[in-house]
Amino acid sequence: MNAALRQSLGRKPCGSLRVAVAGETCVLRCSGALWLPAHGALVAADLHLEKGSAFAMRGQMLPPYDSRATLDRLEAEIQALDPATVVLLGDSFHDTKAIPRMATEDRARLNDLSAGRDWLWLEGNHDRQALALDAETVARLPGRIVGDLALGRLRMTHEPAARSAEDDRHGEVAGHLHPCARVAAYGRGVRRACFVTDGSRMILPAFGAFTGGLNVRDPAIAGLFAAPPMAAALGRDRVHPLDWTRLN
Repeated sequence: MNAALRQSLGRKPCGSLRVAVAGETCVLRCSGALWLPAHGALVAADLHLEKGSAFAMRGQMLPPYDSRATLDRLEAEIQALDPATVVLLGDSFHDTKAIPRMATEDRARLNDLSAGRDWLWLEGNHDRQALALDAETVARLPGRIVGDLALGRLRMTHEPAARSAEDDRHGEVAGHLHPCARVAAYGRGVRRACFVTDGSRMILPAFGAFTGGLNVRDPAIAGLFAAPPMAAALGRDRVHPLDWTRLN
């Protein structure tokens, strides 16, 4: 873990972890969401709503409650923080036809959660087309879809990419890769969804209930950082900072 990042670490009373990315205070929540207190913004990545129903359509039966569980978690964060802005970092829907499969109650909850807030859907693999189809209906979902978004010194984007010297003047917050950390504990391997950051770039864990994960040591993630980053693993009631050398 680099020295600057280590100095920025701080523990919040709720078990969240505070770090600095490009000088911006970032609070890593136990839910896997990111809280930016200076901007009143709650950020979450990769909800993959209606993944269960997509699998069911292909004959693989999963419990059809993933959207409900994901929205339960999102609602809890909104109630706790009362954000002015909610930023969803793309892949909020599992496929382009996910929205018509959503239960009426889940759509109503999104309407309630978005009331009085700036609700932003960043464009991932399916979001723009899914929301465009939904916009043609009477009961369309709230909010607006955007590409990349700047909040202070942070650039919000769906998928992290190679950065230039110019990019390094700003921090990056991305999703898409579903990072997970694996450590040896109590004589066995423990695998947890995690944030990963080096103080200039941060990749968020997937927020959705049915999402898998990619080991942070995989080149697709590790190769995005010039120096070994820190993984911050989600525990039951706290976020655990992990040194790169501890990861399997």
